[in-house]
Amino acid sequence: MKHTPLIEQHRAHGGKLVDFAGWEMPIQYASVVDEYRHVREAAGLFDVSHMGRIRVAGERALGFLQYMTTNNVAAIPLLGSQYSMVCNPSGGIKDDIFVYHTKPNEYLVCVNASNRTKIVSWFEDHRESAGVSINDESDKMAQLALQGPASSLVLDNAGLTDVVRLKPRTALPVTIRGEHCLISRTGYTGEPGWELYIPSRLVRSVWDDLLKAGHHADITPAGLGARDLLRLEMGYLLYGNDISEETTPVEANATWAIDFNKGDFMGRAALVDQQRRGLDKILVAFELLQKSVPRHGFPILDPASAQPIGEVTSGNFSPLRQKGIGLGYVPAAFVKPATDLSVDIRGKLVPAVTVKPPFYRKPRPAQPEPIQH
Repeated sequence: MKHTPLIEQHRAHGGKLVDFAGWEMPIQYASVVDEYRHVREAAGLFDVSHMGRIRVAGERALGFLQYMTTNNVAAIPLLGSQYSMVCNPSGGIKDDIFVYHTKPNEYLVCVNASNRTKIVSWFEDHRESAGVSINDESDKMAQLALQGPASSLVLDNAGLTDVVRLKPRTALPVTIRGEHCLISRTGYTGEPGWELYIPSRLVRSVWDDLLKAGHHADITPAGLGARDLLRLEMGYLLYGNDISEETTPVEANATWAIDFNKGDFMGRAALVDQQRRGLDKILVAFELLQKSVPRHGFPILDPASAQPIGEVTSGNFSPLRQKGIGLGYVPAAFVKPATDLSVDIRGKLVPAVTVKPPFYRKPRPAQPEPIQH
């Protein structure tokens, strides 16, 4: 299996290592729920260096990415970022990605670990212009995700005070230990947080520095189990479970990541036709009405007829909601919020109801009491 530069740190912290897309990664250290709570209430530090990082540059880089992705790359300001998707000609999702506008005529595309080779090849196969260069920088660049309400305090304690003022989905080039790095205010947990793009040779020192700087902020290393639970509570998609080349952004309820007005792009005609014809299946969020845990692959049924109508793509028990939550594809007739469903959990039909995601909404700060005169 492949290893990130932090494999020895994971072992030293007692990480339970598993095979994830060919990478030996920590699913947890002490407890998935404990790490989850640290991110919701304090701070967690994730190694996400297994993900792919592709540099697309050149005078025609913008036009190339406009055609290869679903969202409007031209709308990304310098040092801004955007969630998007890469589709095939039939509209099937090859990957969901983040695009960073790092310099004029230069973009950093962050892709899923399982799709890194596929997307690099896909980009190369469709690069027709000498004005575009495509470089896979995944091996020489590592990636950390620092997430949670205390994450700004961690960065401040680490001496990265300028970064703390970043607005969501913006980035800032910084120098750490004499090396050029990029820090963005992005993440996949629903909490305030940052992602750090760091030269691989430096990442072990930065990992240790951040854990030391976050000691009084109750920081903890966090594994992929907590990351999956956090993203599910937000209704965020997981490639290979909720989306694949067999599903489209329209079916995945992700039309907000498509800009049909920007001009032609790969898969556009198929997606427009799908919207015109209507959908056979749509991704919905649901919660169980009895205490149980839905899991990937469990059948979803029509409670009236007890006939299968779909299956769970992602499911878990929400510590925050204290109930089972999940995502799954169902026919259009079952999409409206508050629609009754059933989930077959090891032979028992458990009642469920569709809900509008996210499952987790960060509480608003308390408003001050009015002054009494």
